[in-house]
Amino acid sequence: MVVLLAVVVLGAGYYAWRTFANPSLPAGIASGNGRIEATEIDISAKTAGRIKEILANEGDFVTAGQILARMDTEQLEAQRRQAEAQLRRATISIDTARSLVVQREAEKEAAVAVIEQRDAQLDAAQRKFARSAQLVKTNAVSQQTYDDDFANEKAATANVNAARAQRAAAEAAISAAKAQVVDAEAAVDAAHAAIESITADINDSVLISPRDGRIQYRVAQIGEVLSAGGRVLNLVDLGDVYMTFFLPTAQAGRVAIGTDVRLVLDAAPQYVIPARVTYVADVAQFTPKTVETEEERQKLTFRVKAQIPPELLRKYIQQVKTGLPGMAYVRLDPETEWPADLNRAPVE
Repeated sequence: MVVLLAVVVLGAGYYAWRTFANPSLPAGIASGNGRIEATEIDISAKTAGRIKEILANEGDFVTAGQILARMDTEQLEAQRRQAEAQLRRATISIDTARSLVVQREAEKEAAVAVIEQRDAQLDAAQRKFARSAQLVKTNAVSQQTYDDDFANEKAATANVNAARAQRAAAEAAISAAKAQVVDAEAAVDAAHAAIESITADINDSVLISPRDGRIQYRVAQIGEVLSAGGRVLNLVDLGDVYMTFFLPTAQAGRVAIGTDVRLVLDAAPQYVIPARVTYVADVAQFTPKTVETEEERQKLTFRVKAQIPPELLRKYIQQVKTGLPGMAYVRLDPETEWPADLNRAPVE
């Protein structure tokens, strides 16, 4: 009985405290409690490696572009030197291949000249053989002379064919030499790409802050070896700060994106912080398994996010802290006036 009485007294005291601490709001204004939150960013290593330096500690305020940590790049530097050596070798190979092309083209020109010479010799041999063939019939020349001219004509024909084959070989050698030039040029491009890739990895080994914020956690320590994507620091983006709270169905259905919100933090109740609704969930939270009655449907709540203006955050960025609890007041009806305690000069 004593315990029951104590529970009743405590319940009545809590109800009275809530009633006097939070007087009823006008019909066009809703409220919900929440906490100040911000976007979190992980500062991570792009490639696997050992942490060489960490230049920021938990709680430090950092600015965009500030160096936060460095990874050891000794192995990457060695890989870049190797790629640079391959580049020099490929560059020399291009000059060698181009010289070979010139040599093969000269060989082709020589083969063409030989063909012309062999064609002339063939023409002379054919003419001489033709005369011998006529004269042998009248015994004006000996059979031996005829046979010699016949053999010379055949030899001249073979020489022409050999010269043409030599020209074809020279043309094939030119194509092969040009292919070597293309291959050497591709090797140069590949070496350049390797150097650029390694240089990018070296540059990414210097971890910088992507935006203004505060270091929340130091996840790793100097000397630790991380895999690719391993986290080093956790950063809170103080340019994207908001409060998340929940409203019942009847009130959430009247909230539009851009609706005015007033935030009052427990730690600083004397200040009213302006905000605007940037998100209303399309799926209810705390949904009963079966919704059968109107009363049960009213138990559904929807998550709402109110963002503080970035220009206001930049002005007070050193004072911004996340995790602070407070109340969010939403003006459901634009015609409704803010109560006096929420209509006082806001933080600006």
